[in-house]
Amino acid sequence: MKIQNIIEFINTTDYLILFTSIIIIYIFNLYYKYLTRSNPLPSPLPFPFIGNLHNLIRFDVLQFCKQCQKKYGDISEAMFDRRYIILSRPEYIEKLFDRKLFFMKFPYSQGIDELGVHERGIAFNDNYESWKYNNKFFTDTFVAQKFMNNAVKSTNKLYVELSSYWQSLGNQNISNSNNDNWTLETDFSAWFHGFANDIVSIIITGERTYSIASYYNKQSLNKSECPNALVEDGNKFVKSIVQYLESFIFFAFISPFLRHYIPIIKNQSNIYLKNRDYLFEKLDNMIKKRRREIEEMSVNVEMKTDMLTSLITANTNMKASNDKVLEPMTDEDVRVNLLDAFLGGTDTTSNLFCFVTYYICKHPHVKRKMLSEIDYNLPKSSDKFYISYNDLQKLKYCEAIIKEVYRMVPIIPFSIRTTTKEIEIAGYKWPSGTHFLLNFFAVHGHSEFWPDSEVFNPDRFYNDN
Repeated sequence: MKIQNIIEFINTTDYLILFTSIIIIYIFNLYYKYLTRSNPLPSPLPFPFIGNLHNLIRFDVLQFCKQCQKKYGDISEAMFDRRYIILSRPEYIEKLFDRKLFFMKFPYSQGIDELGVHERGIAFNDNYESWKYNNKFFTDTFVAQKFMNNAVKSTNKLYVELSSYWQSLGNQNISNSNNDNWTLETDFSAWFHGFANDIVSIIITGERTYSIASYYNKQSLNKSECPNALVEDGNKFVKSIVQYLESFIFFAFISPFLRHYIPIIKNQSNIYLKNRDYLFEKLDNMIKKRRREIEEMSVNVEMKTDMLTSLITANTNMKASNDKVLEPMTDEDVRVNLLDAFLGGTDTTSNLFCFVTYYICKHPHVKRKMLSEIDYNLPKSSDKFYISYNDLQKLKYCEAIIKEVYRMVPIIPFSIRTTTKEIEIAGYKWPSGTHFLLNFFAVHGHSEFWPDSEVFNPDRFYNDN
């Protein structure tokens, strides 16, 4: 009764004063902590509630890091959902790559948890024992000679198929040149994303997504007749993978309050979560299908050697370093490992293809030297162009081109580390739990370490010295 009397006594003006007072106290406390923080570094001024999110144009973290290095130097800081120390110098970053001392890639984030990958897989797993267990399957898969041979063989076959699609589109363009209603616009990046996704799918699951065929069918008047695909719409599956990668920046740096309650941001969050559900459903269907195949398999039939089968039939007697027997992988663990493989193989590989093509076309002398090496080392006796794994080892200049492209445009331009012990960097002592944003783009182009860093020069990786 007394509480009700108090509530009735308070009028609208009192509520407004109370709300304003809370906001003022919050802002005062925010800037007091900011001005009295330990090891203060130069940084853009954070705003209440959003920190430095207003400095992220279209959530482009790379562009923001480049601006910070240009304005503040090789070490600065920013405030998003928490404080991040931005490192843009090689010796600063190098100290953070001791996995046992500073293993944590991402601090716990509700956003990363919402995306379904916290403490699972390898890409976003901050549990060292769990990471080591999952990493074994990646290592066993990707270093095996059978994997290497299968990857090269699949790449050759897909190259022939991709070439036929491009020739078909070119022929359609010629035959329809007099038809004013027919036009063709094609996305070079989309072709490479589909190409990489098909290769990764074959290597990881033993089956294809038919992503390049799916994209061809959207571009062409003629249609490719493909057998049943691993996913119903390969092109949509590739787009979903790309969108899922984009969502990590959004969920990692934007606070739960903004994602859940601010209308425009909430709408974008719901779009990303809907895409997550679609992608997880497709991966779950792959796992269920393979489990059925394994259960129905005869005893004398040899089991497939792809990564998906290995994950499902993981050795239950495998032990961690503390002699604790590890439990077999759940479907959720298998799903995240598949997701890591698709994410790591599709987007990064296809982007590298695109950048390599761009730099080769922009530098004709590099193209001529590359073609000269290919003509000298690769067989010409057959009408069908085929490259073996041993042939690839001879293409040293092609390898130098890839390394120089990666230096110019790092496919992974930044990463995050959180210290688990105290560490000294740039003359400052940072306590355990400090969050670092590693600016790889700046390191790859740092003028003190790379002569003529803005010049595309594969010879810096080709010459013996």
